[in-house]
Amino acid sequence: MPHQPVSSRNRHFARTMRKEATEAEDKLWQELRGRRLDRIKFRRQAPIGNYIADFVCLEARLIVEIDGSQHAGSDYDRRRDMALNECGFRVLRFWNDDVLRDLDSVCDTIIAYARDPSLKPWR
Repeated sequence: MPHQPVSSRNRHFARTMRKEATEAEDKLWQELRGRRLDRIKFRRQAPIGNYIADFVCLEARLIVEIDGSQHAGSDYDRRRDMALNECGFRVLRFWNDDVLRDLDSVCDTIIAYARDPSLKPWR
């Protein structure tokens, strides 16, 4: 992906979002930070072009999004995912409840997708 400049507005917004993470985002970040999950490097609330990714593994070109119910059937999310796909990223989405109730399965799925670039997200 060619370098895309990040606006100072998006950079500031990403910093704010890091400080105001949801319970599910915090819980998953504790597993992802510092290469704790299978030695895979993730960044959180990372600006990518015009968007902010909840979590991104640049090496695997994988974005992990944690969604609340407001994202169900979201046209905005579909357009956003298409734009990120065009930049060479796969977007893997989990519901907040998935993270809060079955963190081990979420982590196993993330490892599988980070290690196998042929896997395509299901939603």
